[in-house]
Amino acid sequence: MADKTPFDRRGFMKIAGTYGLSSTAFAVAGMVGPLTLEGVGKAAAQTAASRSGAAVKTLKFGAAGFNENNLKIQESGQLWFAQELEKRSEGALKIEFIGNNAICNQGDCVKKTQQGIVDMFTASTQNSAGSAPYYNVLDFAYMFPSRAAQHHFLYSKKSEVLLREPMRRLHNIQFLYSHCELRGLMMGKKFADKPTVTSVDQLAGTKNRVTGTQLGRIAMTLMNLNPTPIAWEETLDGLKQGLIDGAETWMGAAAYANMSPVLSQAVDLRFFCGTEHTAMNYATFKKLPAKLQDLVLEASYDAQQYTQKNQERALVEIVGAVANPGPDTVFGKAGVRVAVLSDAELKKAEMMCSPEFQPKPWEEWRERLNKMSGGHDVYKEIYAIAREIPRSMAAVDVKPVKWWTKA
Repeated sequence: MADKTPFDRRGFMKIAGTYGLSSTAFAVAGMVGPLTLEGVGKAAAQTAASRSGAAVKTLKFGAAGFNENNLKIQESGQLWFAQELEKRSEGALKIEFIGNNAICNQGDCVKKTQQGIVDMFTASTQNSAGSAPYYNVLDFAYMFPSRAAQHHFLYSKKSEVLLREPMRRLHNIQFLYSHCELRGLMMGKKFADKPTVTSVDQLAGTKNRVTGTQLGRIAMTLMNLNPTPIAWEETLDGLKQGLIDGAETWMGAAAYANMSPVLSQAVDLRFFCGTEHTAMNYATFKKLPAKLQDLVLEASYDAQQYTQKNQERALVEIVGAVANPGPDTVFGKAGVRVAVLSDAELKKAEMMCSPEFQPKPWEEWRERLNKMSGGHDVYKEIYAIAREIPRSMAAVDVKPVKWWTKA
């Protein structure tokens, strides 16, 4: 009799014990519809068989807290990217995908990549900035007016000199691609009985959990949002019990990290980047044969397009990161209200904290990052690139460009 047992984490580990973690994760990621032990087992067996050849190089991919389930909520493409590397290289590259914080987490994946413990990693650039401070170049308040502007910069050939080359030179990190969102405030249960936020003034004086970002704290301080470092393990309870008012993050992260049950409102403040990027050890990249280096860059380019298309869809259909989230979305099921601020209110917030209007608090970091870049005015130059496209352009309409080619 066929095993129609519903698939759960215990079932995943049982199958992974036979076919391997990566083969099982790849199998689940590629399946559509209800998952059963029988179905996943067959798919994992087929995947393992297709991956059984000898590889030129096996790359350990430390994917922080990601797995085959939450990557269907935040479509940042890591499993898709890993599979593409194997498929396009015809098995010359084998990717050992290690998520669920099993080998590294948001705070230390970059460090373990620099040390060569893992070859490739995924984490937010903001959390990675603690060990590789040039990542802060993305985090000036209101430098990017939209998700489209973020994608446009990452495709831009100017991103090579302003982001990617300094990351290689200073930190031994080859920046590959990134998902793009903008951070807001996820308000806990203290805001459940309060009106939906329409103004940054309603947030003044609140106490909010801050991630590892160094520049984000400047913006939060200027908006009187009291950035408070709190361990992730304590954050959900703090939001539930009212020990903190909110937490800064992006909506896709709130959904995939299971924050929604303790949230009441998601305030779309859009005040700086939420970029869950994928990168690799540059020394490891350089040791690959030239053909495989080209393949990694081409797959990264396509992974950028994957997130550009699929994460925009997921934000609406799966997360519910819009006004009046659908009833079947993560936010809709949890009763999270999405507070969409007017252009005038966003401009007010920008004038409170942006280097354009409040330059002094940013001077020290601007000077430091300018020196690290090799003499560019990085904020000014990225700010200009982000405004090369219309503010109203949808992210899916941004034209892809191969940033590493001269043509």
